[in-house]
Amino acid sequence: MLGGGKVKAIYDLQAKGVGIREIARRLDVTRATVRKYLRSETIPVAKPRPPRVSKLAPWAEYIVRRVRVDGVENGSVLLEELRAQGDAGGRTILKDFVQPLRAQKVPTATMRFETAPGQQAQSDFGTFGYRTADGKIQRLSAFVMVRSWSRSIYVEFVERQDLATFVRCHLHAFEVFGGVPAECLYDNTKVVVLGRDEAGEPIWNVRFLDFARRAGFSVRRCRPYRAQTKGRVESGVKYVRRNFWVRQPRFSDLADLNRQVRAWRERTAERRVHGTTGEQPAVLLREERGRLQPLGPIERFMVFLREDRQVGRDGYVAWDANWYGVNWRWARQTVPVAASEDLIEIWSGEQRLVVHARSWMRGKHFPVPGQWDGLPLGDGVPVREALASQVPIPEVEHRPLSVYEAVAR
Repeated sequence: MLGGGKVKAIYDLQAKGVGIREIARRLDVTRATVRKYLRSETIPVAKPRPPRVSKLAPWAEYIVRRVRVDGVENGSVLLEELRAQGDAGGRTILKDFVQPLRAQKVPTATMRFETAPGQQAQSDFGTFGYRTADGKIQRLSAFVMVRSWSRSIYVEFVERQDLATFVRCHLHAFEVFGGVPAECLYDNTKVVVLGRDEAGEPIWNVRFLDFARRAGFSVRRCRPYRAQTKGRVESGVKYVRRNFWVRQPRFSDLADLNRQVRAWRERTAERRVHGTTGEQPAVLLREERGRLQPLGPIERFMVFLREDRQVGRDGYVAWDANWYGVNWRWARQTVPVAASEDLIEIWSGEQRLVVHARSWMRGKHFPVPGQWDGLPLGDGVPVREALASQVPIPEVEHRPLSVYEAVAR
């Protein structure tokens, strides 16, 4: 088929009286082509070309399933998966293929604000589901903290959202970031805000405020029902879900999962070019560290990492559907328990009584050596027991039968 310019030229030259031979010579086409256009009542239309087979064709079903069934819309993750299976082309062809499959979102507007280096961090929890080895669906929480200026992220998966866990995650994040920000922004989670008074003012968790004062940062909360006020961490939770969790990590326990997410953070999250800053978070964090406050000795915060639990009369402390042993002398007493992702520590004041490896199993008892040594039977109280008496058998004189016969006569 000729382009539109040559077709127009054929008709223009023909209108000026130029012959077919001369038109073909001037336009460098065959005379048959010139005749075809001049004899046609309409401009000839090219036959549709057969569709080109996309390089993504062998993976089309896989991509559709990952996007529409598994919810994986992150192009970088899909590209990694496809390249692991073979040559699937580049990022652009994949983006064009995935775009129609994505759920259409209604755009919303919000006001953006920026903070100075070292000024602010934002933190929140996200919930993530997984399938256990026996096929049950369980859920974990992910603590996510994002540095507001550098966009550097910290992620830690946990089983609980209690105060001790919240504090421990803060300490781990501050260690990774290299210091403490001037302020931290939160939503209205019960760990930080217990509720509101009659005037609508927040009732703060005083214990958490005490921790913040010791660590050296001020506590701020976002406006109620305005989660976008802390949009950086909201985006951080979504990023974890869409870039890490969609890879469907396989893990043996909580410690294993956190090792994997730490590797992902260093290899992927910190090295990506952030869409807003245009820089790698790791690069900006190195600049920001000079503006952060030192954390100080970890011993200052140990009081916030323990929860009081009562030791059962059998010498065990219950924790997350398991029982951990301690010496029987602590039975029925209240002891502080510090739990991390891999350890259970039972304390008395500043004395650590026992350390257990934390178990992901449920309904198990874990004794300690010598747990019942010296335990007096019956609590050491003599037991009075009813006693029967055995009496001696009376002796009977044995006589010959002739004696009884003589008496009878």
